[in-house]
Amino acid sequence: MGTTRLRIGMLIGLLAAADPTMAQTRPTPPTRDPHTPGYVTAKELADGTVPPTDVDGNFIIGPTHQPAPESLEREGVPRGTVHTFTMRSTDSKIFPGIARDSGTFGTPSPTDPATLIVTTSRPAPYTRTVAVYVPAQYAPGTVAPFIVGADGPDQSLFTALDNLIAQKRVPVMIAISIGNGGGDAQGSERAWEYDTMSDRYARFVETEVLPLVEQQYGVKLTRDPEGRATMGGSSGGSAAFIMAWYRPDLYHRVLAYSITAINQQWPHSDETPHGAWEFHERLIPNSPVKPIRVWMEVGDKDFLNPNVMRDDMHDWVIASENMARVLAAKGYHYQFVFARNAVHVDRGVKQQTLPQALEWLWKGYRARPRAPDPQ
Repeated sequence: MGTTRLRIGMLIGLLAAADPTMAQTRPTPPTRDPHTPGYVTAKELADGTVPPTDVDGNFIIGPTHQPAPESLEREGVPRGTVHTFTMRSTDSKIFPGIARDSGTFGTPSPTDPATLIVTTSRPAPYTRTVAVYVPAQYAPGTVAPFIVGADGPDQSLFTALDNLIAQKRVPVMIAISIGNGGGDAQGSERAWEYDTMSDRYARFVETEVLPLVEQQYGVKLTRDPEGRATMGGSSGGSAAFIMAWYRPDLYHRVLAYSITAINQQWPHSDETPHGAWEFHERLIPNSPVKPIRVWMEVGDKDFLNPNVMRDDMHDWVIASENMARVLAAKGYHYQFVFARNAVHVDRGVKQQTLPQALEWLWKGYRARPRAPDPQ
């Protein structure tokens, strides 16, 4: 319990440093009970176990979270090669770069508490690191499935893939782990990339990142959306879902920890005025089913009201519960994990669950024959 409180305190301190209003306005998140009335009905698993890889639905895990064996480097397992390169804002036509002035945040609109007014965001340069994992089993020049990850580089993903590929539990795949452009929340580059409700970030990845990966490292990435996955945590998790939602022609598989399916989009959009909260409020319930397979997790101590907005659309647990409910109602293939004794994007939970989450995510994948190259 003491360790958990320390981790929460450190997290709050880091956020307060980025946003001075948080120290006074953001309480410590309460511990939510997964059996709260109104939450989805979920199967409670024995402590130390995770959901099986061959079923959909809602599950409760914890309270202890030991790393899965596949989350650790193992002797004798072939290790992939990780390449890194740098991208600069000056090279991007889609994200030329913004930043919010240090020590500032924003204020809710006096006429609409669901709209945040930010006056201190301005053009600013950035650099980002992109890490490309190529498994030892990859045959150069062959077409491969791949996963795109946010907030990279993500060594935990590469280690899990080493083990899972060696055990033939997932396909031989490339992983592209993309660093964000900096900052957090409204007015920042990271939020512009991850929380924008459009295909903008998917277009950035498709037209500015993937071509460089193929050119520089001798890999060929599948164009089949069944062989393309996205993943991330927090706003990176919302980015993963947004990429597939707005571009199901590109991505069919989504993995998200503590998904920021809340009202954090900026600038305001009349089409989606509540940001990613719209997914469970309106978009998923009122849209035809898309060919998307989704794995999600939330912690019982996950975020609640992390800034000055009090619009009832800033509870990460409620957002995840709502996502599970509407995905189930529409008949999506999804798996939702409620983790006891877990904070926002909890490292222990990720180490415990990521290998089997990846295996579940790639169920049913079969590589399609590749069309011949045009002569």
